[in-house]
Amino acid sequence: MRAIGPVDARVKTRIGSFAALGLLCAGALAQPAEKHDMELVGFHDLQGRSAYQPVIHRQGGRWIAYIGHHGGVALNPLSGKAEPNGTSVLDVTDPGSPRYLAHIPGEPGKDESGGAQMVRVCDGTELPRGDRSKVYLLRNFGDTAHEIWDVGDPAKPGFVVTVVDKLKGTHKSWWECDTGIAFLVSGVEGWRVRRHPQIYDLSDPAKPVFIRNFGLPGHEPGATGPVPISLHGPISMGVKANRVYFAYGANSRGVLQIVDREKLLKGPKEDLVYPQVARLDFPPQFGAHTAFPMPGMDIAEFAKDKDGRRRDFVVVTGETFRNECQEARKMVVFVDVTDETRPVGVSSWMVPEKSGDFCGRGGRFGTHSSSESFAPVYYKRILFFAYFNAGVRAVDIRDPFHPREIAYYIPAVTEKTEKRCVGSGDERRCKTAIQTNNVEVDERGYVYAVDRAGTGLHILRLVGAAKEAMK
Repeated sequence: MRAIGPVDARVKTRIGSFAALGLLCAGALAQPAEKHDMELVGFHDLQGRSAYQPVIHRQGGRWIAYIGHHGGVALNPLSGKAEPNGTSVLDVTDPGSPRYLAHIPGEPGKDESGGAQMVRVCDGTELPRGDRSKVYLLRNFGDTAHEIWDVGDPAKPGFVVTVVDKLKGTHKSWWECDTGIAFLVSGVEGWRVRRHPQIYDLSDPAKPVFIRNFGLPGHEPGATGPVPISLHGPISMGVKANRVYFAYGANSRGVLQIVDREKLLKGPKEDLVYPQVARLDFPPQFGAHTAFPMPGMDIAEFAKDKDGRRRDFVVVTGETFRNECQEARKMVVFVDVTDETRPVGVSSWMVPEKSGDFCGRGGRFGTHSSSESFAPVYYKRILFFAYFNAGVRAVDIRDPFHPREIAYYIPAVTEKTEKRCVGSGDERRCKTAIQTNNVEVDERGYVYAVDRAGTGLHILRLVGAAKEAMK
């Protein structure tokens, strides 16, 4: 791991320019950047596109950011054309000066009905049967398909193959680079829910091999009775751990499902219960957008205890849907899965509303997602959460029974930040507010936050006492 050194004079100048931009925007829009032990390193407006998921990938001596977008249309200055939102590709090797390389247009449409929100990247050198000269990008194409692109030259993406199409829903998939197994979020015609798991073998990305459909009992064709909540996304721990964690119900009626990976891949396809290790159903007001596993944590508080010193956890984050607190607050729940068959919530964490009058700022206030990187620089130590109008929050999670916020950064709005509205008719009101939507980190320790309201990409780093907590 390379430590982040002092900022050189050139980057300091850039930061000063960003600060000036923030103050300028603050004067016009009355919401400057706010921060504690986290600072801005670099910024890009992403052509004003509403952003969903960033993935940061090391390619040779460069670091490339691949960013998925919600549906919409914006001008791409590289082509001179207005293009449906899709996938942005940026060189972030110098995080103080991110450079836009390419835009891959997505499906025409608005919000989740268009664009290309999800991105995963694997090197051909790592995939069992990949072309060693290629780097592969897996993404959804709006709500109708999953496809693969070659981004070996990130400035010149090339289409490879459509994995599956004619779907009625897609979302945030997972791809194991060492095996090629992909856990896709799809909606297959005949299944009773818009999104459920599909498993494909993409070890040779040019030749996708379908393995099976999956879901909660009641999702499958021919089932009767109430339809269970739909899938949001999976995270696999791979062959060795033999576990896949599925999060269903992003905003309400959340479900955490722990699945035996081998049984899922090799078991009877008609049996949706056989691979299941455990299922935890949350109360109606709790969502499960992201289920992030943290097994084998040594808890300092229990160091002298005879038993229970090492425990396994899953961090479940719910997604806030409605603007200006017009629903039950969404938060983070820490689930102890040391006994996998009896998962239990042991703590929760959220940002206090009164700390920033967040319900009155406009837009959504509450959690959306956590970072998903297993990079040692932060894994099982510090977790980052996208908190909409409360920005990026850094939480020390080394004691999951007592999670503790150590830093935050709320970006300044710009002229490209879209308004968010509530009400209708004469009672309709709109406000301009940051909507930090997703956050990710790289192995260097930089933090990447993208904005749902079209503000752009903010590249951040911890400073002060929060930086010391990294050590």
